[in-house]
Amino acid sequence: MLDFSQLEGMVLMSQAGSSQHVHYEIIQCKVRYNGVRSIASNMAESKMKDFFGSGRSSWNSLKVMRNLNLDGVGIGERRGHQVIVSASPPTEDAVIATEPLTKEDLVGYLASGCKPKEKWRIGTEHEKFGFEFRTLRPMKYEQIVELLNGISERFDWDKIMEGDNIIGLKQGKQSISLEPGGQFELSGAPLETLHQTCAEVNSHLYQVKAVAEELGIGFLGIGFQPKWGLKDIPVMPKGRYEIMRNYMPKVGSLGLDMMFRTCTVQVNLDFGSEVDMIKKFRAALALQPVATALFANSPFTEGKPNGYLSMRSQIWTDTDNNRAGMLPFVFYDSFGFEQYVDYALDVPMYFVYRKKKYIDCAGLSFRDFMAGKLPCLPGEYPNLNDWENHLTTIFPEVRLKRYLEMRGADGGPWRMLCALPAFWVGLLYDEISLQNVLDMTADWTREERQMLRSKVPKSGLKTPFRDGLLKHVAQEVVKLAKDGLERRGFKETGFLNEVTEVARTGVTPAEKLLELYHGKWGKNVDPVVEELLF
Repeated sequence: MLDFSQLEGMVLMSQAGSSQHVHYEIIQCKVRYNGVRSIASNMAESKMKDFFGSGRSSWNSLKVMRNLNLDGVGIGERRGHQVIVSASPPTEDAVIATEPLTKEDLVGYLASGCKPKEKWRIGTEHEKFGFEFRTLRPMKYEQIVELLNGISERFDWDKIMEGDNIIGLKQGKQSISLEPGGQFELSGAPLETLHQTCAEVNSHLYQVKAVAEELGIGFLGIGFQPKWGLKDIPVMPKGRYEIMRNYMPKVGSLGLDMMFRTCTVQVNLDFGSEVDMIKKFRAALALQPVATALFANSPFTEGKPNGYLSMRSQIWTDTDNNRAGMLPFVFYDSFGFEQYVDYALDVPMYFVYRKKKYIDCAGLSFRDFMAGKLPCLPGEYPNLNDWENHLTTIFPEVRLKRYLEMRGADGGPWRMLCALPAFWVGLLYDEISLQNVLDMTADWTREERQMLRSKVPKSGLKTPFRDGLLKHVAQEVVKLAKDGLERRGFKETGFLNEVTEVARTGVTPAEKLLELYHGKWGKNVDPVVEELLF
């Protein structure tokens, strides 16, 4: 929901004996910055001597490399056969900032995500609700501790600790983390094909279920907690969530519902250049309401229909509009990495992470931080780790980091977890389908995009659009996704079967649940647990 730190980092650190080896890779990405072309790069060990010459851009790239620990966790302490790793986010004090960051450094950080097409990967994240089979109540943190310890010991995952509390697991480039209300999240490794992605999901679910069933715990694939109120949801012992929990009610009426009662599935995808990023960002933003409709799966609140097909999506409309929404500036001619930096700089901060502690800076300005004038850390300047952390606290429908995150879909059952990345890979990783999407949406107005964002949570694919329904747009878009997957040549089109049927009928997963509720279930929401059990 909030964070993803498993995609390929600029700096990957491995331990061999007592020494650490740092591997670098050069990928050049030209960036528009104040009308001047500059280079922001990842580093390649083989080319470092050639690369680090004179010039500002080389120094910026070196600062990007030195300031980041992007592998998701700090160096660990090995106990027995397991590694205990430091708290998340670990991007803390990798290098003390000796000079203020410039805006160009922040632009260079985003641009460093550019990769040649052969290195584009698929990173899938999904969240699910854990519950007690006996009572259907949300699983408690004490049960989560048993679950995480069991998975770690049985399947050789490393534990992620915050103080004395286990808050997640890590294995290679996969991680398991906890959302604020105990929603159980897999952040997958960057993978080449959808077959690998779906196999990863299967492996994760097998491991989780193997341990959870012994504890009397099950998992539910749905976008919003269907039965329990906020007061019934446990609070996870993570410092950043405490800061968010205190701040959310000040900026929106539904922020706590977002934190504690929603689940999503999202996919994170690469771009090749600034121009490619812009194309993918625009296509993804325009079509995000289509994805929201196709995957709508959250029609119940506290045991009754809530009037929405995607309550999860509706909640984001009144969570914190300073950091959420449809980002109309992405469609401006001037848009690029620099313009996203300008936007992000104006999003109020949540925290700064220092000495394994979260310092509450909620509502303060990152621009002030860059000037050394942050009241909660007077005289201190941010490093690029602080910038990376700040970017994880921005929640638009599509989010830019060193990759693009598709954030519009409800959590769902297994078949939909594989369908979401298939949908977006088919559209964005195939040049023909991407161009067709851009052509299709080119004359959509800002008002039309916002109308879809506002109405889809309630009316789904039946939302009127121009001279038809959104269903008709969805049918065309799913066909483009299928065509794109066919051209990839990996025999991946089968992963779209479920959403193809949703688009064909115009009946969303939520509407199927509502039909069961009013019919077979006798207006009792409890059977949803069996219907959507992993």
